[in-house]
Amino acid sequence: MAQNDKKRLGKKHRQASTRPKKGRAPKASPTTGAVDPRKRKILSIKRAANEKAARITKQSPDKERRKTIQRDGPSAKRPATSARPKYVQPADGIVGRQTPNSANVAGRERLGEEDWREVELLASQMATETESADARQLPLIAICGRPNVGKSTLFNRLTGSRRSIVGDEPGITRDRIYGEIEWMGRDARIVDTGGVIPDDEALIPSEIFRQAQVALDEADAIVMVVDGRTELASPDMELSRLLLRGGKPLFLAVNKMDTESMQVQAENFRRLGFRNVLPISAEHGSGIGDLLDEVFDILPEMETEEPEATMLTAEEEMAEDEDGPDFAPVRRLRSHGEYDSKETKIAIIGRPNVGKSTLLNALTGTQRAIVSPIAGTTRDAVDEVVERGGHSFRFVDTAGIRRKGKTKLMAEKLSVIMARKHLEAADVSLLVIDATEGVAALDANIGGYAHESGRSVIIVVNKWDLMTKTGPDGMRLFDGKPPSDQKVYEQQVRDALKYLDYAPLLFISAADGKNIESVFKKVELVARERRKRVTTGQMNRFLERVDFQKASVPMNKRVRIYYMTQAAVAPPTFVLFTDKDVKLHFSFERFLGNQIRDSFGFIGSPIWFKIKARNKKKTE
Repeated sequence: MAQNDKKRLGKKHRQASTRPKKGRAPKASPTTGAVDPRKRKILSIKRAANEKAARITKQSPDKERRKTIQRDGPSAKRPATSARPKYVQPADGIVGRQTPNSANVAGRERLGEEDWREVELLASQMATETESADARQLPLIAICGRPNVGKSTLFNRLTGSRRSIVGDEPGITRDRIYGEIEWMGRDARIVDTGGVIPDDEALIPSEIFRQAQVALDEADAIVMVVDGRTELASPDMELSRLLLRGGKPLFLAVNKMDTESMQVQAENFRRLGFRNVLPISAEHGSGIGDLLDEVFDILPEMETEEPEATMLTAEEEMAEDEDGPDFAPVRRLRSHGEYDSKETKIAIIGRPNVGKSTLLNALTGTQRAIVSPIAGTTRDAVDEVVERGGHSFRFVDTAGIRRKGKTKLMAEKLSVIMARKHLEAADVSLLVIDATEGVAALDANIGGYAHESGRSVIIVVNKWDLMTKTGPDGMRLFDGKPPSDQKVYEQQVRDALKYLDYAPLLFISAADGKNIESVFKKVELVARERRKRVTTGQMNRFLERVDFQKASVPMNKRVRIYYMTQAAVAPPTFVLFTDKDVKLHFSFERFLGNQIRDSFGFIGSPIWFKIKARNKKKTE
């Protein structure tokens, strides 16, 4: 019996174990009735704070106003992408008219890669061309008006390209944007200004008004744009009184008159005091021809001088046929041999609020760009030409490049992408770094854009005066730390930007104008080194001196170089004739590039290599 009593019961009859299961029991949210009365007050306060925080919006007021309210019913099940406005392709086919609907551009805060692809599509339609140096002698037409009346749309229509950013958000255009226009065989310049509010004392609106005044003072004719679908506003009346006192030829363009029935409403705007009132539609192109006819009738005609025909000697003809350096009037492409240009284009790039616009003003000696402590002030790229020693330097101030996650509005995303496009169209890039903040990860990314695109790079450490300006106690004024040593700081920058070891480094103060002259000298040096050419004989003699055993390259990546030649300039590109068709190891490229720099220079310019195997098998 004792043995039967000890017999194990089956699983069915086994008694429940009192041993707790493994793992912790889930925590239940405490209630005020199940806790100590002394803690009830604390829990009540926390619950009230959480409810209050849930009611507070975590988004900007602009985004809250733009939020779409989902309705109940079948429309609520629709995907969000279907509600987006589609691109409006015009029927006239005019260049630059492939503009999307304005609702796609401004004031929409979207996240995701689809939005960035949409912005990149918009950026592919926009132009980066700047006015030519000879256009300075042409008559100037200024476009002005209050914000969001269609000035930039009219500017893009007249220039035949998408140079200015267009959107529904007021205040996108801030600086002056110049372009060229041709009508009936005559040429002229045109300038797009920001929305003018004369009595606004805020920093950016007052700076926009100051920039517009500069354009109005130098203009030969002024076109004021008003919104024909709205009533006259006080900024319209104040601006019209200001223009009428100027005494220059004035034209009132009543915009957004999309249909013929609406054009009758343009007569209501004659009370502004303008004699020439023309209804137009910048979006659809109606009325543009009548406007240009009247504007060009009052512009002064420019005298064109025909070049005198000169006879060349036999020696000069032979030299011209051989494309000699003194007789090569045709500009060659960058990918073919020598590349010579009378103008050097310099793009000023960097993070927001590092002093790019201040540097442009210091280099040009003008107040060309709007400067403010607000990050993201610059939207459109601003360019200005400086003549020095018979050479033209065109400096282009680009918008601050931000991370994708930090860029919300569609106009800001478009300005970031256009900044990269202007960088790729330049010859030299000035990478501006804030000395007070040091080299950030975003600085390294922006420098990588210039390096990978083949632009020459000059590292400019701005605001250096704050790092050395000290008070009576010998400490820095802005943070109370000891003054910085230039050599130590340079080493820190080099350690953070190792891939830009070939780029010169300058310490400047754009606000005080210190060491600005050295920027011109470095730009001239880098531009000259960028277009340097080395003969094939020099490269072969160079290969005989290089000890390739010092290059740390894996054995399967080693190649034998028979000879090499420089195929192109700007940037310098070398073709290596090797025994194997393999991609060069990055350490071998770095080793060979450093050896070339030690022998031939190429200061500030990246060096590209191309492989061409001698015994490469032909593939079908």
